[in-house]
This record gives sequence, C-alpha cells and structure tokens, in this order.
Amino acid sequence: MVLAVLPGLAAVLALVLCSAGVDRTGAHPGRTPVAARPAVAHSAPRPVIVPRSRWLDASVPGNPPPARYDDRVVAVFIHHTDSPNGYDCADAPRIIRYLYSGQIGARHWDDIGYNFLVDRCGTIYEGRAGGVDRPVTGAHTQGFNHRTAGIAAIGTFTAGTSVPQAMVDAIAALAAWKLGLSGVDPRASVRLVSSNNLSRYAAGTAAELPTLAGHNAGFMTSCPGAALTAKLPEIRETAARLQSRQSFGPREHPQTAHSQLKGP
Repeated sequence: MVLAVLPGLAAVLALVLCSAGVDRTGAHPGRTPVAARPAVAHSAPRPVIVPRSRWLDASVPGNPPPARYDDRVVAVFIHHTDSPNGYDCADAPRIIRYLYSGQIGARHWDDIGYNFLVDRCGTIYEGRAGGVDRPVTGAHTQGFNHRTAGIAAIGTFTAGTSVPQAMVDAIAALAAWKLGLSGVDPRASVRLVSSNNLSRYAAGTAAELPTLAGHNAGFMTSCPGAALTAKLPEIRETAARLQSRQSFGPREHPQTAHSQLKGP
C-alpha cells in the first residue's frame, strides 16, 4: 500500500481495526478542568510536542466542543494507527488530518480520539484538544478512557515489522513525562474500573492493568501490533530511567502504583 491511497475511503478503512476499541461515551461534561499539578518526585522532562495547530488547518471542518477532564493521568495506552509505514515524516501532519477527518466524519466523533501521535522520526504531535499538560479525557480505549492518555504510533506494526528506534524513544519520553505529572512508575500496574461492556472487561469490573499498556490490554484487538507490543518492556524501562527511577532485577517488579484509584 502506498501513501497516495490513504486519502478518502482508505483513510477511513485504516481506522477500523485499531479504532474499534475506542469509546466516546461515559464522559463527564460537568467536570471542572483541573490545572496541571506541581512537580512531583520522579517527574521527567517534557519532550517537544508539536501543537495541533500545525496539522489542523482551515481545510478540515469541525470545531471540537470544550474538552473534558479527569483529575489525573495514571496510565497510558499505546496504539498504532493501522496506516502505511513508508511515509515521509514531513507528511505526518497531513496523515493526522486524514485520521481526524475519518473519525469526525465517518465515525461522527467530536475530535480525534488519541491524546498524542508519534511519527516514525520521533516527532510528537498533540492530538485531542484540551492541553497537553492536562488530564484530558480521550476516546482511545473502550472502557478505559478516564484517567488515561492514548499515544498512537503512526503506522502499522504487526509481526515482523521494524519499529523505528526514534519512535520508540519518543513514546518513552512522552510516557515518562505524562505519567510523571502524577508520580506514576511506567513499570507498575494500576487498578481501573471499566466503564463500557464493549471493553475487554464488563462495565463496573475492576481490572489491574499496566500503567503503560497496549490497547489490547483493555480491548479485544491486535492493536498496537505484535512488533510494537514487543517494544513495550523497553519503552517502560526507558521511561522509568527518564524519571530517574532505580533499575530492578529480572525477578523484581515495582510496587503496584495507585492500586486503589478507580476510574469514574
């Protein structure tokens, strides 16, 4: 598949496999926006994040409603966009526009579901509106959108596919910073409550999930692909190192983080 076929129908079809597990319901429109928390132990530097104004231009219709917020982010879910890999990184803004257009058009969402997107060159883009340093409620993981952030790798990373190291490093840096705002260890686990029966867990079920998880941890999908899933341990360790956390031996595991925090 070449990039030229991505516009139009192909762009919409590219969303189906990974976006099937998103959830745009169960938000709390009356929730007051929460300001960014002050620096905490084991925080990490904020990486460079390209604002959505760089990819969202006047040619794309639709204005998102006011963002919805949770009190904090205690986990991140990693996705892939299930779109072609052989793109020029200069085309990433255009690809994101296509993804956005497919989600607000064919799927009738109010905004792009992912909080962030990362291209093959390691450039990080702001996705969903609301402020990159704030706990914006996304629409990326069915049943587990509250207190989480969605990071989408632009491309398709099924078994045997090479995952660019620049992309791996950028995802780790972004996760380290975003989880660090709440003092969360990216190698730990967190207890979240499913809000939707279409997720891997019935609504109301408390599930203990990795604080840095693949989409398939919360929804029955192959996303983020076997190749990117295989990179998650490396991403967790890199993110922990960026938070200045100690290393653990092969038989050790950090204490469960925020084990009693439950999603709304």
